[in-house]
Amino acid sequence: MSSMHEIQATAGKSLGLLKLSIGLALFFLMLLINPFNMDPFPCNVLAVAVLMISWWITEALPMPVVALLPLVMFPLMGISTVSETATPYANEVIFLFMGGFLIGLGIEKWGLHKRIALKIVSVTGSSGNKILLGFIISTGFISMWLSNTATTMMMYPIAISVISVVINMHEKENAKRNFALAMMISIAYASNFGGIATIIGTPPNVAYASYISKKYHVDISFFDWMVVAMPIAILLLILLFFSLVLIFPNRIKSNSDFEQMISDDVAELGPISVPEKRVLIIFSITALLWIFRSLINQLNVVKLDDSMIAIFGAVLMFAVPAGGDPGNKGKLLTWNDTSKMAWGILLLFGGGIALAGALEKSGIIQLIGTSLAANTSITVFFMIAIVAIVSLFLSEIMSNVAQVIVFAPIVTVLAESMQINPFLLGIPMTLAASCASMLPMGTPPNAIVFSSGHIKIADMIKAGFVMNLISIVLIVLASFYIVPLVMHL
Repeated sequence: MSSMHEIQATAGKSLGLLKLSIGLALFFLMLLINPFNMDPFPCNVLAVAVLMISWWITEALPMPVVALLPLVMFPLMGISTVSETATPYANEVIFLFMGGFLIGLGIEKWGLHKRIALKIVSVTGSSGNKILLGFIISTGFISMWLSNTATTMMMYPIAISVISVVINMHEKENAKRNFALAMMISIAYASNFGGIATIIGTPPNVAYASYISKKYHVDISFFDWMVVAMPIAILLLILLFFSLVLIFPNRIKSNSDFEQMISDDVAELGPISVPEKRVLIIFSITALLWIFRSLINQLNVVKLDDSMIAIFGAVLMFAVPAGGDPGNKGKLLTWNDTSKMAWGILLLFGGGIALAGALEKSGIIQLIGTSLAANTSITVFFMIAIVAIVSLFLSEIMSNVAQVIVFAPIVTVLAESMQINPFLLGIPMTLAASCASMLPMGTPPNAIVFSSGHIKIADMIKAGFVMNLISIVLIVLASFYIVPLVMHL
């Protein structure tokens, strides 16, 4: 047994070295051969970009670590100074996501998310399809405000316990298998789809908003994003339910024992606690400020932006006492709680913005976009469709955050070359990157539920291909008809 572990460890080390070596080989090859006959400055930028993208794709190093490379490589290679390179790591949109993360930590710490999920499931009913609907609604709603990965991790144990109860109550093997399969798939896909509804719902949204803020000095408002993406998310959640019911029918009838289990879980939570109420109030205030920011700014009393509001909500979490139990003398959040926060995602955004800025400054992005635009006579509608299709299926095998970081500048310059609104291509590229449904590696939620053992790869491909097609249709239609009415530079 020990020799087998040694072999596996040796193989792992060899694979890790191979991944690192591939990136370094491409880096030096780009510098030495200069295959595109570029000037030294753009050649250096492209070499660093190739190195970072290859290590992102192969995961030779943790993605946030790769995102720190510009801080070393750019000054060494004369691309920019340390001060200039470090500036994107403090982009205002990064603080929007930080604030959203911290508010999400408060919701998770005091169990408000579990109460919401159980309440929704208790309302929807106890037949197989109604349970499924309850999980899709609760998962999708929570994922609009928490990261899709955190939402899946939270819903996963609840779903596992529900599946075990339902399986023990029924004898038909096919019905039990289909129910377990649909439940697992539902929480992954609902997390993905719910996440696209708000800017803070999933990292690719923030990555694109960060790029737009850096390039045009214009912030995409929280409300405008919701106007475009919320209808898509809601329709995807509805169609996800009908698709799973048709593809994996379970025909499990209502059961009083299951209703009792949910009722017991709700009763175990007890009445809503004082800390939960205070977290809910802070979350509600923050969400309302995001939604009505434009109206508030029109009063000319104060000028708010989404990042300010997010940090304000996060600060309240640290400032407001937890209350309730006499033993709760601390605040809703303490600094120790932030150890659970995905700090690496914030570094990843910073590195992506730094790389995109250097590529744009060197003229490489403009060259790619102009070349693509010059070689096509495709209409705007079909260009949107091509971008959405390529983005969605590429994200099945590539990190969706890294993908958006790399492609945001390209589709933006392509749109400029076609003389159309950049959001017409940028929004479908970003939304599609979060909808990968066919493979476990497509998104973290997919990988989490696949590990349950209830899903075979063929099942995920079958359900995922259907949802991919539905996602493309909805994203393309919304991008073509709604985006021009809502989003302008």
